[in-house]
Amino acid sequence: MKSERPPLELRRKGPELLRHPLLNKGTAFSEAERDDFGLHGLLPPHIGSLEGQMERRYKAFKHLATPFDRYVFLRSLQDTNEVLFYALLREHLEEMLPIVYTPTVGEGCERFSDLYSKPRGLFLSWPQRHRLEQILGDRRLDGTEVIVVSDGERILGLGDQGAGGMGIPIGKLSLYTACAGIHPATTLPIILDVGTDNQERLADPIYVGWRHERVRGQEYDDFVEAFITAVTKRWPNVLLQWEDFARGNATRMLAKYRDRLCTFNDDVQGTAAVAAGTLLAAVQASGGKLADQRIVIFGAGSAGCGIGALLLRLMMSEGLSEGEARSRFYAMDRPGLLLEGMDLADFQKPFAQTRARVSDWQLREPGRIDLLDVMNNARPTTLIGVSGQPGAFTEEILRTMAKHCERPVVFPLSNPTSRCEATPADVLRWTDDRAIVGTGSPFPPVTSRGRTFRTDQTNNSYIFPGVGLGVLASQATRISDGMLEVAARALASISPARKDPEASLLPPVTELWHVAQVVAMAVGQQAIRDGLAPKIGKEQLQWRIEAKMWEPTYRRYVYVGE
Repeated sequence: MKSERPPLELRRKGPELLRHPLLNKGTAFSEAERDDFGLHGLLPPHIGSLEGQMERRYKAFKHLATPFDRYVFLRSLQDTNEVLFYALLREHLEEMLPIVYTPTVGEGCERFSDLYSKPRGLFLSWPQRHRLEQILGDRRLDGTEVIVVSDGERILGLGDQGAGGMGIPIGKLSLYTACAGIHPATTLPIILDVGTDNQERLADPIYVGWRHERVRGQEYDDFVEAFITAVTKRWPNVLLQWEDFARGNATRMLAKYRDRLCTFNDDVQGTAAVAAGTLLAAVQASGGKLADQRIVIFGAGSAGCGIGALLLRLMMSEGLSEGEARSRFYAMDRPGLLLEGMDLADFQKPFAQTRARVSDWQLREPGRIDLLDVMNNARPTTLIGVSGQPGAFTEEILRTMAKHCERPVVFPLSNPTSRCEATPADVLRWTDDRAIVGTGSPFPPVTSRGRTFRTDQTNNSYIFPGVGLGVLASQATRISDGMLEVAARALASISPARKDPEASLLPPVTELWHVAQVVAMAVGQQAIRDGLAPKIGKEQLQWRIEAKMWEPTYRRYVYVGE
């Protein structure tokens, strides 16, 4: 239990204090504080409490009819009173996570210009590219420790949203705080506004972004380089998380910058870690080994191949050679099954099957191997969807998979819900309730044949808050592949299915605070082993993790004058 914090000394008074979202306490300002800070008349006379405010705001939240209305409500609360926002979010995390994050945040990005009212984060636009150091130099940003940045080109499965993509960094950072206690004053959402090719946005008269087609090629690379240079000069030890960059840029930018600053790509590495952790839990629950799995990755983009790369490392750690491990992957993209000799991106090549391996396959259409062909010939045990193609996992495909596998693992991970490859209800029905299912977005439990099945939401919020917490607590200077590997293993280690094979693969969302601590400890210790953080003992690291976790409670204020 943390001791009571000392009073906070402030110079702000009256309306200026009430307009600051991290300092505003609303009706919870005490009588003495109202005297000292000139708040009488600006607030109703009632002296409230954080608990009473939470009750009032939750009641208002429940009265709203649609998820988007609730999203707007919570975003407004965040911009008005952050302590209340985070206290409410933590208290009702399972209910509110789908609102502030996937799937509702997708609509928030699509309609960002409609709801924009108060500034949050930084919009770094192409026309202001010569002012990056000046913009980042604002003294109010001195305490920044975590940045989440996007260029808005690949928002979930919704495509290019331009400046509206700012909803993703804002949402991700709110979970850094709600799930891992990263102080909101140390977080900074950034959108790199290089235009948009979304004609609907360009034609919208109230679009808030730079109204121009998207900058590409060398000019785009130069802009990102100028941004990274300015960031590393301003905050040499910052943690920077890349979000929702197009697949042609995501892995390329990660490879280019991962040795220049402490950085990772959540779509590539966070998705990989949570998918790998969940699959490890599934394999452990069934008594098998990861090295024995035959895995189809449907959607061989940066996220899909990121999952494959981490699973490949984990298989090799179980004793397989690299060649043996690669042979167990069947990566699917627009041309069908990826084969050696195709025109592939560098990150796809490790997962291309040899033509000799498929030479005797029975195909329905010569010259192209589709998903059903893979099901019939490879007989996979695991099917992972990151394609953004709704309904891609059809009844025929899943029944074929189940015909050759007693407990098929099916992870339709695409977000938002409208882009999911199959619903849990369909997956279970078409596999005679034998499938182990994980989805990227939340779904309600499925009742079938007198049993109720809870769907594990293989959500990145199980990984990235803990990774960030571990990095900050250990003072890591870089993020290694090993740190993401141990994050996946840490998640699997606390799977309820380890004790009960019929239980969920992942802890409930209500336990994400604990999950972040477990992941943080594993990540921090690995950073130390990798020589990327100062050498400290386990007890000291645990103390640092706990000390880093901010609790949303009101502090007493003392006025110290102008």
